[in-house]
Amino acid sequence: MRHVALVTGANHGIGAATAEALAAQGAAVVCAYWTVEEEPDPAVPAAYRTNRAQTADAVVTGIRERGGDAVAVAEDLTDPEAARRLFDRAEAAFGPVDILVNNASGWVQDTFSPATVDQHGRTLQPVTASTWQRQFAVDAMAPALLIAEFARRHAARGAGWGRIVGLTSGGDLGFPQEVSYGAAKAAQNNYTMSAAVELAPLGITANVVHPPVTDTGWVTDEVRAFVERSTAHVHVATPAEVAGVIAYLASDAASLITGNLITLR
Repeated sequence: MRHVALVTGANHGIGAATAEALAAQGAAVVCAYWTVEEEPDPAVPAAYRTNRAQTADAVVTGIRERGGDAVAVAEDLTDPEAARRLFDRAEAAFGPVDILVNNASGWVQDTFSPATVDQHGRTLQPVTASTWQRQFAVDAMAPALLIAEFARRHAARGAGWGRIVGLTSGGDLGFPQEVSYGAAKAAQNNYTMSAAVELAPLGITANVVHPPVTDTGWVTDEVRAFVERSTAHVHVATPAEVAGVIAYLASDAASLITGNLITLR
């Protein structure tokens, strides 16, 4: 049976690599994305801004050139109706979705402190209703609604196999200088763990992956030096390395792995 995967944030970085890895395993992939244009920040490499502003068309073209099946769908996850539309598009293209990867992020760097830049010189914003809304809409609300839509359709068709994988960041002490990002990811973690328990009778596994520092275009020499000095970090990973773990969790071999937050280092 061919699986159908829905991957959010699939236009670059870990999302794009995950779409490619799942396609290599034989899945048809819906590459959901939303382009983001941001104000230039001297401390953020231009490559990262360019990556976030591109569509998923190149990812789809690469998958098709390698004999796989994929479509790109632009969808704003801050819209509560986005989840329904994405599943409708997926079913129209390939059939029912049985792999859901919640990778997209509305990444905002906000802080409670009076600091205006972080340790790497990147611009910080004070926490406001706007920063909170942007972050939680994409990183908490959208995954919750996508999981709910996934579960509803899965149960309605009497399916017995499904995979949910979320991406997270932050830690036990939150995420200083990216406070709304860390809080929204914590909410997504909780939703995914609840799904692991509630949806287990339907044959669905649900796990969260905490990537290491991953070079999606934002890693500078200073960040690499920080990782080398750190006792908590070990590697600067490539998106493909993280995608390999996600693809494994979405495979038949990972049927006993559920309800886990898997930290990669």
